[in-house]
Amino acid sequence: MLKKLLFISVLLSTLYSRENPFMPVKNEDFISSNQLVSKKPLKRATIKLPSDARILQSVSVKYKKLDGSIATQTIELDNSIDWHLPLFISQSYLADYKNTKVKTLYKKKKIAQFKYAIFYSLGKELRVVTSDKLIRSFSLVSPHRIVLDFARVSHLKRYEKVTKETIFKKIRVGNHKDYYRVVIELDGYYKIDTQKTTDGYIVKLR
Repeated sequence: MLKKLLFISVLLSTLYSRENPFMPVKNEDFISSNQLVSKKPLKRATIKLPSDARILQSVSVKYKKLDGSIATQTIELDNSIDWHLPLFISQSYLADYKNTKVKTLYKKKKIAQFKYAIFYSLGKELRVVTSDKLIRSFSLVSPHRIVLDFARVSHLKRYEKVTKETIFKKIRVGNHKDYYRVVIELDGYYKIDTQKTTDGYIVKLR
């Protein structure tokens, strides 16, 4: 009897797994609350070491993840230092970061276009220019991706566009009975906020 109950519970748990985002959905609410406490962006922080500090062995950073859990990442260094000078922690890359690949993420760029929509990226924002109504949006993982369903009876052929030097790595479009589905693959994990605009929608990542 115990084995039968265990088998039934495992079977029921698999009913909600979704591997193919282009399969239609009915009566399912995939939109999460995306609650995230707002904090001031990091610009620059300093650490002043005592006068007996001579060699920097490592640097550890403790951070909070999307799910609220705490993790630590450490860099091993073993470098001599001058204790008179402070250590800096900075993310002011828009002003002085030399990596041009990162800078390109924050330039407005048209990354995809098909008959009913145009997609522009600007940093962590995706602007969708379309006259079609968004009827549903949710996210999936492995890889992390956004799914947008737009109301329209159409005969679209499957569309796919791989993008470069943006957070939005790939855009795919598939046709359904009374709507078409846009799937946007991301370069990592984010909180997602979708808002209506005068000419379509904007997807903000946090």
